[in-house]
Amino acid sequence: MTLILLPPSEGKAGRTRGKAVHLPALSFPELNDVREIVLDTLHKVSASSDAYDVLGVGRSLQAEVERNTRWRSEPAVPVSELYSGVLYDALGYSTLPAGTKRRANSRLLVVSAAWGALRMGDRVPPYRLSMGTTLPGLGPLASVWRDPLMTSLEEAAGKSVIVDCRSSTYAAAWRPIGDQAAKWVAVSVVRERGGVRSVVSHNAKHTRGLVARHLLESGKDPGTPKALHKLISERWNAELERTGPGWTLTVVEHD
Repeated sequence: MTLILLPPSEGKAGRTRGKAVHLPALSFPELNDVREIVLDTLHKVSASSDAYDVLGVGRSLQAEVERNTRWRSEPAVPVSELYSGVLYDALGYSTLPAGTKRRANSRLLVVSAAWGALRMGDRVPPYRLSMGTTLPGLGPLASVWRDPLMTSLEEAAGKSVIVDCRSSTYAAAWRPIGDQAAKWVAVSVVRERGGVRSVVSHNAKHTRGLVARHLLESGKDPGTPKALHKLISERWNAELERTGPGWTLTVVEHD
C-alpha cells in the first residue's frame, strides 16, 4: 500500500455547530498525550499578549488565534474538509468517486503541527499553528514531534513506497530511516523555460495535489520508487534520482 504524506494548509474551514474533538477516536491514539501537551500550550500562548509574535502571524488573524483557546470545545471538522489550500483544491477529495475516497482514507496522511498525524476521516477543530513555530517550554515543534512520529509513522509506512508531498518545514518532523528510506520519494516541482529551470512555490502545491489525486485514481500501489516514476510519467515529464538515503521525483513543468 502506498503512503502519501501531505502538509496541512494555512486555510482551514470551521463550523458553527457540531461535536468537539474526541481524542480517543483519532488515528494514532498513542500520540494523544503529546497532542494535549502541544494544544494546551498553544491555548496558553494564544491567550497571552505576545501570541502574535510567538505564532508568527499578524493581528488580522485575531479570530483564528482566539479559536486556538477553544480547541476542546470548538466543533470538529473531518480532515477531508478541514484544509482548504491550493494542494487540497487540486486533490479535490470531495469530487473523488466512493472507491477512490476509500483509497484516500487509507493512503493519505497529513503531518500536523498541532495533531502530529491525521487521516482523512479524523475530526479535529481548525487551528492556527505552523511546524516552524517554537512554543515556550516545548521548543521547536518539529523536534517535539520527531520521536513520537518516528514510532507511529514507521509502523504506518511498513514496506510501502512513501510519497512525500510535504514542505521542508513539515518533513523536518519525520524522515524515514533505514530500509524505509530506500522507498521514500520526495515530490519536487520545477518550471523549465528556455532550458533554464526554476523552483516554483504556489504551483508546486497545486501539482503535488494533482500527483496525489493521480495516484489515488490509478488504483495502483507502486512497489518501488521506479514503479512510482513510471506511473507519474504517464501524465507528467518526471525525473527520478537518488538523493541521500531516499529519492526525489521531480515533475518538470514547461511554459
